[in-house]
Amino acid sequence: MNNSLRIWFDAARPKTLPLALVSIFTGSALAFSSGHFSLPVALLALLTATLLQILSNLANDYGDAVKGTDNDKRLGPMRAIQSGEVSLADMKRAIFINIGLTIVAGLALVFYALDSLESILAFIGLGVLAMMAAIAYTVGNKPYGYVGLGDLSVFLFFGLLGVSGTYFLHIGHIEWSLFLPSLGCGLMAVAVLNVNNMRDIENDAECGKRTVPVRLGQQRAKTYHFLLLTGAVIAFASYLLMQGKPVWISLPFLLSLIMVTKHGRAVWATEQPAQIAPMLPVIVKCSLVTNLLFVGVVIAQTLTS
Repeated sequence: MNNSLRIWFDAARPKTLPLALVSIFTGSALAFSSGHFSLPVALLALLTATLLQILSNLANDYGDAVKGTDNDKRLGPMRAIQSGEVSLADMKRAIFINIGLTIVAGLALVFYALDSLESILAFIGLGVLAMMAAIAYTVGNKPYGYVGLGDLSVFLFFGLLGVSGTYFLHIGHIEWSLFLPSLGCGLMAVAVLNVNNMRDIENDAECGKRTVPVRLGQQRAKTYHFLLLTGAVIAFASYLLMQGKPVWISLPFLLSLIMVTKHGRAVWATEQPAQIAPMLPVIVKCSLVTNLLFVGVVIAQTLTS
C-alpha cells in the first residue's frame, strides 16, 4: 500500500467500522427470522453504513483538529490532521467526496428496497439526518458532541434506527419486539463511546468538550458504563428468551456475558484515564461478539423451528 493510500486508510479508522455494521447484521438477522431477507438490501445497507461511519470519522478528525482537541495530551492514536500528513483543505475535500458516495449508496438502497413514496421520502430524510449527525458531532460552532449529546446520537443511529431501519428495509414494517435488540445494540455502541470518552476525559475537560464522562466524573462514568453493559446483555437475552425456543439454543449467548463481565471488572478497577486506553479495542470486541452471538442464536432459533 503506497503512502497516500495508507494515510487515508488510517484516517477512515477501519477498526471502528464494525460498530456501524453490527446494527445492520442484527436487523438483517431479525428480518431473516421473520422470513423476509434480501441479500441485495443487506449488502447495500452495509455499504451505506460503512460510508456513514467513515464520514463520521473524517468529520471528527477535522472538527477536533480545528478546535484543538487533538493535541499532544490526547491519549488516543494520532489522527490524520494531527499528524501533519493531511491538511484541513484535503480533509474537507475528502468529506465532500464521502458525502457524495454516501448519497449514491443510500439512494440505491432506498429505491431498491422500498416501493411506497412515503417510505422512500422518510428514509431519504433519515439519511440526510444521519449525514448531518455524522458531521455535526464535532464540526461547526455548536457541535453536539461537545455538550454531551454524543451518547444519545450513537444510541439512536447505532441502535434504534440502525436495527429497526434495516428490518423495515427488508420487510416494510416494524415490530414492537424489535425494541429489545435495538436497545441492546444501541447500549453496546454507547459503551464503546463511553470508554473512548473516559480515556480522553482530562484533555476533553481542558478543551471544553463536555462529554458524558466529563460531566459525570471518572467514578460515576464507570458506574454508567456498568449500567450500559448490563442493560445491553439483559435486552438481548430477554428477546431470545421471549421467543419460546428451547433454552439450549440460546446458551452460546452466555459467552458474551463472560466477555462483558471481564471487561466491566477491568474498567471498574482503573484509577487513571491512561489505564482506560488499552480497553477501547476490548469493548469494540465485546460489542461485536455480543451482537454476532445474538445474531447467531436468532438464526439458529429460526432454522430449528
